Amino acid sequence: MGVRVYIDDLLDACEWVSAGETAAIDAEAYVCRSDGRIIWCGEGIDEDPPEDLEEDGTLYVAVPRKNELDVGRSLVFRFVEEHLPRSLGEVESYFHKRGAYARFKSLLERHGRLEAWYHYEEATKKESLKQWCAENGFTATDGSAGR
Repeated sequence: MGVRVYIDDLLDACEWVSAGETAAIDAEAYVCRSDGRIIWCGEGIDEDPPEDLEEDGTLYVAVPRKNELDVGRSLVFRFVEEHLPRSLGEVESYFHKRGAYARFKSLLERHGRLEAWYHYEEATKKESLKQWCAENGFTATDGSAGR
C-alpha cells in the first residue's frame, strides 16, 4: 500500500497545471512520494519547486495535465457516442475550429445534458487520476485533506 493522496486535491492540482497551458502561465504541481502532500508552484503561489526536485521522480512526481490522462477531446466524443449519438458528426465538426468546447456545451444545454456531462467528466478524471496514482505507487483516497 502506497502513500495516500486525496483524489479531490489531486484533481484540483491537475486542473491548475492544465489551465496553465492555456493561460500561458507557469503552473506546476508535484506529489511528494514520502507523504502524499501536493506542492503547488507558479504565478500567484508562494511555493517554489522543491529544492530537491529531481527529473527522475524519485522524491516528487509531477501532477499530470488533463491531456496526459486522455480526458480532453476524446472524452467529449465518448460522451456524445454514449449520450447523444445522433449529434456525433456535429460535435466532430466543432473541433475543426476555435471555440469547440463552448459550442459543445451549448449543444449539451439545448439537449438538457450539460449536468450529465459535468458529472461524467469529473468521474472520468477521478478514475484516470486513481489509475495514475496506482501507476506511481500512491493510494488514492476519496475526499480532500482540507475537509
